[in-house]
Amino acid sequence: MKLVTDLKQKILAGGEISRSEALALLEVPLEELTAAADEIRKNQCGNAFDLCTIVNGKCGKCSEDCKYCAQSSYYSTACEETYPLLPAEIIVAEAKRNAERGVLRYSIVTSGKRLSDPEINQMCETIRAIKKETSIEVCVSFGLLNEEQFRRLQKAGASRVHCNLESSPRYFPEVCTTHTYEEKIETLKAAKRAGLSICSGGILGLGETPEDRIDLVLTARELGVTSLPVNLLNPIPGTPYEHNQPLTKEEACRFIAIFRFLIPRASIRLAGGRGLLNDQGRSCFQSGANAAISGDMLTTAGISIETDHALLAGLGYRVQLPESETMSSRSSGF
Repeated sequence: MKLVTDLKQKILAGGEISRSEALALLEVPLEELTAAADEIRKNQCGNAFDLCTIVNGKCGKCSEDCKYCAQSSYYSTACEETYPLLPAEIIVAEAKRNAERGVLRYSIVTSGKRLSDPEINQMCETIRAIKKETSIEVCVSFGLLNEEQFRRLQKAGASRVHCNLESSPRYFPEVCTTHTYEEKIETLKAAKRAGLSICSGGILGLGETPEDRIDLVLTARELGVTSLPVNLLNPIPGTPYEHNQPLTKEEACRFIAIFRFLIPRASIRLAGGRGLLNDQGRSCFQSGANAAISGDMLTTAGISIETDHALLAGLGYRVQLPESETMSSRSSGF
């Protein structure tokens, strides 16, 4: 189809596609769209694949009412485990184990609206210990922090902040009412001002429209997001979304491909819900995605690091940080 070819050439020439052009891609043949997205990915990013893991650094009793979350105190789910911040020795040991298995990034994720200053001090000491004992990149997902707090984390050795937008500005109030979209945007801007890269995406399957999905990524593009996690809703019994229908593999591939057209140089990262796909994300990795969270998620099982290494090697990827990052020379050998 001429539209796909024309938009692909526009991107390869250094241009950006508009919202209306992205919406037009909803109607084009899937195979042609995904092939073009994969070509854009190869041209803009090469065969580098950014692999990360996450650790649930503080679990349960979350004060926020995000309707998808098993850890929210608003809902009764099978996730009954709760604990405060994990001690440094546990988090550091897990970081070392992941680094030894060829993982590039290690993200510490905590429940709640934000960490307190004493908790941030504790995490700074933990991050310093990780950087002393490993070469892994450290990412943090500590909630709605301010610039001064992010500067402390950056000085301790963190390199990236994660804060998902979750959906479009229009639809977000349907997902969560205990904090705002504007608070999330200010958090990401504060992290950038503190010298940290930002990782922010959302969840597909919350009841949003295709337009909402595109608007989510347009917002991320405006913010200068370099890593876009794409979660596929895993409906959790006990949450308001427990009866939502998960995306099909074809739907996932189409939106991954459109996202690649929208943000051609970013790491598009398959995250939660990848295990719901019968090919463990293989088709998405051929449709523009070039990053993933490996191992278990926060409250659900994931795909093992070893399985992912074998899958990615078979697709011709090299697990390494993007060349645009200062640490790009560090890569795993598998």
